[in-house]
Amino acid sequence: MAALQATALVFLSLANFVFVSWSAVEFVAFVSLRQIYGESGRPAADVPEYTDWPSALGDREVLLTLLFDLALLAGFILQHSLMAAETVKNWMLPCFGVLQRSLYVFCTAASLQLLMRYWEPIQAAPFLWNVCREPWATWFRLICFIVHVIAWLIIFSIVLVFDYAELMGLKQVYYHCLALGDPMQLKSQRAQRLYGHLRHPVFLEFLAILWMVPSLSLDRLLLSATFTLYLVCGHSLDQQDYYYLRSQLSKKLEIFSREEAAYSQLATRNGFSESQD
Repeated sequence: MAALQATALVFLSLANFVFVSWSAVEFVAFVSLRQIYGESGRPAADVPEYTDWPSALGDREVLLTLLFDLALLAGFILQHSLMAAETVKNWMLPCFGVLQRSLYVFCTAASLQLLMRYWEPIQAAPFLWNVCREPWATWFRLICFIVHVIAWLIIFSIVLVFDYAELMGLKQVYYHCLALGDPMQLKSQRAQRLYGHLRHPVFLEFLAILWMVPSLSLDRLLLSATFTLYLVCGHSLDQQDYYYLRSQLSKKLEIFSREEAAYSQLATRNGFSESQD
């Protein structure tokens, strides 16, 4: 019975890992690739095209689309914030146990899927900016693409440093199957405090992704402004957290330096022995 339960937990956590990873790839395409190399945003033939903001914002269809997109953003933010609250966590723990983290990231991915599937672009309103003249249209798109690639690489690197398996809920299930307890409880108090404050460790990188785009439409402005405000409100690191991050980074660099020095000494000895032969 215990083996069957462990197998079911592993299957659910792995299935959730696949779904969340697939959703992350789709979100990269939604927020970066489609914006940089998607359509120019010209309205269809039956859609009016306004050249000034008062006329665009006075259109009922534009306002309804804005409200609908805002509702999608509000749904994601409410899910992402409420399920991260300690009260909700304490309520979910007896119900879902070791799958609590997996359920959280699953709901986050599901709300992102709803946001991406049902997001309505606003084609009638004018752009805030639109780099459409050559050669700037080509070069600026390339610059935006490079910035986005670098930002996403940094984001995924930070996620890996902060224990990707634990963030995805896999480590909790693994530790549970081996009767090792909660992996978070094995961390130091300073580390637990940091994880409690570090809601969004990729603040600057995600801001660059949100705003570094060739053209900024009204719906993209809504998306970027809402996520920016949410990131600002969720950024709660203090001086102790920064000291802890700096000390951990220094330790990792010291370990890397020792390994590099040991490898250099080994290579030097091997080269010396070969030259002796």
